[in-house]
Amino acid sequence: MKTFDRPALTAILTQGARDLSLSLSEAQIARLIDYLALMAKWNSVYNLTAVRDPLQMVTQHLLDSLAAVSAFAGARNVLDVGAGGGLPGIVLAIWAAEAEPEMRVSLIDTVHKKTAFLTQVKAELGLTNVSVHTARVEQWNAPQKFDVITSRAFAELSDFVDWSGHLLEEGGEFIALKGVAPDTEVAHLPVGWRVRELRPLQVPTLQAERHLIFIERGQA
Repeated sequence: MKTFDRPALTAILTQGARDLSLSLSEAQIARLIDYLALMAKWNSVYNLTAVRDPLQMVTQHLLDSLAAVSAFAGARNVLDVGAGGGLPGIVLAIWAAEAEPEMRVSLIDTVHKKTAFLTQVKAELGLTNVSVHTARVEQWNAPQKFDVITSRAFAELSDFVDWSGHLLEEGGEFIALKGVAPDTEVAHLPVGWRVRELRPLQVPTLQAERHLIFIERGQA
């Protein structure tokens, strides 16, 4: 499916959300498809993703991120590091606008063209729970710390924790989205951090491994 067939993509996303046991409203589904349309439009110039087929984008981007959102239930101030085209941050924000209305999602990336895209997405979709920042995370001083810091395909876990640990509030945790279980990366976590949970995810229609890694302060 190379063309953007909105009804077909909507049907696939709706069924995928059901398979994930997520209760998404028609407005949330529409917003997610609007986001996908913006990504497909900007991708030709900004190279946001190597995935070009809208059908594959539904599975590899939207459903892949939606499979993780329930892990963020109860979070209030979330940072998506190396946000790129907005995965999982934008998807999380669209879900949270109704499911977790007190949640705020900040997205940070060093690449101006990517944060320009994210700023456009925020404006066009009316995502009042989103803020976008262009900076190196290791040099960034946020106005307040975060109870959850996340990333998807950003860096090795040791770098992720090293670079953004100063932004995590006491008692907070990292939630990293990974493919296969990163046993070697876990073994190389810096002293003072530990994996609380390694959770396998099942993404509808995606024949690939996915895991969430929950990291918190603790004894090595």
